[in-house]
Amino acid sequence: MEEQTYIMKKIPTFELKAIFECGQCFRWNEEEDKSYTGVFKNNVLNVKIDGENIVFKGICENDIKETVNKYFDLERDYEKIKETLRKVDEPLKNSIEYGSGIRLLNQDLWETIISFIISANNNIPRIKGIIERISKEYGTEIKWNGKKYYSFPTKEQLAKAKVEDLRRLGLGFRDERVYQTTKLILNKEVDLDKLSKEKDSKVIKEILLTLPGVGPKVADCIMLFSTLKCLDVFPVDVWVRRVMNELYFNLPEESKLKREQIESLAKEKYGNLAGLAQQYLFYWKREA
Repeated sequence: MEEQTYIMKKIPTFELKAIFECGQCFRWNEEEDKSYTGVFKNNVLNVKIDGENIVFKGICENDIKETVNKYFDLERDYEKIKETLRKVDEPLKNSIEYGSGIRLLNQDLWETIISFIISANNNIPRIKGIIERISKEYGTEIKWNGKKYYSFPTKEQLAKAKVEDLRRLGLGFRDERVYQTTKLILNKEVDLDKLSKEKDSKVIKEILLTLPGVGPKVADCIMLFSTLKCLDVFPVDVWVRRVMNELYFNLPEESKLKREQIESLAKEKYGNLAGLAQQYLFYWKREA
């Protein structure tokens, strides 16, 4: 594959830190020049803000412009979405101003499932380390710019790993879950092609919840951050529980605030844009 470059005009809804450090992805890393380099599918890309331009450079399986448009969700009107959500209330309006450059990536469904199973009760540096080791061990090597990168393994590639192999790579209690989920998907007991065609969020969630290691929060993350793009889900983690309690519930003990209460309020307030509201609130609370 030959190196390709694509340059587009800078837009207000595209900020590197907001996109790559809002908790949705694990294979993008900041470089010394403040650009970010990431691996997705069989692509390695560097993304840089250069004055009034956004410069994408790297190795792509297909045309770089098409790849970038799809992966970075550039066909979606985020300005219109922000305009709608700003009207909900002042707290959400403030969080949108803080994270105005967030975009939701269209990440590969298979990779997103395994990545978020690994993310359970884990921190970002450790998650990134585990995924990198899995990719190096079972993925395909890609050389670019004098460096070696590794694609996330396909289900066929990861199926070669035994439970003890995964344990050796540092997965901890998640090793059995990743092993079993890989087998179920490989054998099409959970068919990702069919799942990708399903339009009903409830049906999608029910199917995802049959996978070992996928609970409600992980299922919501998969639905929001992958190519499934269910924008009506509202993943609830410690940060989201904290911000929702502070803004709307004011319980003395936030741990007593139930997921169902949060989801119900989110549905009522944010409707079918709940997932994007969650990202603005999460990023604002964690970073600001």
